Amino acid sequence: MTVKINTKDGQIELTDEVIATVVGGAATEIFGVVGMASKNALKDNFQALLRKDNYSKGVVVKAAEDGSIAVDVYTVLSYGTKISEVSKNIQDSVRFSLENQLGITAQTVNVFIQNIKVVGE
Repeated sequence: MTVKINTKDGQIELTDEVIATVVGGAATEIFGVVGMASKNALKDNFQALLRKDNYSKGVVVKAAEDGSIAVDVYTVLSYGTKISEVSKNIQDSVRFSLENQLGITAQTVNVFIQNIKVVGE
């Protein structure tokens, strides 16, 4: 599925992979986020963290007719961090990045915690 943006010069189509890369990059920069996880964690190996080229496996994009999108982000958090704060920071960062980098508005950003890891051991 693609998101279509109409401009005065023509139409721009953004694929889900492009949106997933921006969303994954914004989410992994947040303190307390260890990495991205697959939305199908049991099928795709529950313990594996996704690399930048596979962020699309951990992000689900649903486009609406008005040009806005809904995003589901699947993450792995660090043990000892406050889940509600980290999730709120992910939502804010994803919305900001989508608006500034791609010019699209995220109607909703849902954060799913797939795993908690102890960092440093």
